[in-house]
Amino acid sequence: MDGIKDTRFGAATAKQAQASDEWRAQALVFRGKRQAMLASNIANADTPNYKARDISFADVLRASSQAEELTDQDGKETGATREVPLIPSSTLAFAGYRQPLQDSIDGNTVEVEREQAEFAHNTILYTLAMASLDDEAAEFKQAAALPNAASPTKRG
Repeated sequence: MDGIKDTRFGAATAKQAQASDEWRAQALVFRGKRQAMLASNIANADTPNYKARDISFADVLRASSQAEELTDQDGKETGATREVPLIPSSTLAFAGYRQPLQDSIDGNTVEVEREQAEFAHNTILYTLAMASLDDEAAEFKQAAALPNAASPTKRG
């Protein structure tokens, strides 16, 4: 194998793995922030004129993907990329008002059953994202661990 360079696990692969891990972490943050927004909607179900809000993961992902690559004036890729966070410092930048299926007398747009269903769905996705990160962490720990050394025997 002298003179043969294995490029399967080069810098590009490491960079892709890091980007994948960052994306997973940011997706987890997004799910947590959405969970808080859905909980706020449920908590304000009886507040007059409260408008239910929600965040679309597809919209956040689309905005992140569009801003990720820099191009030059000719439209050719420059090769330079910039760090674009999936989640802005304020999720309100991506939050929108939810249209109710039925109007209420007090102007509140929260539909508790719908919010509870969205909350449960988001909980499942949050748990899945957490499990994905836990699996990555376990694999990293296993890869970084030293093999078990043979236990020394006493000489007597």
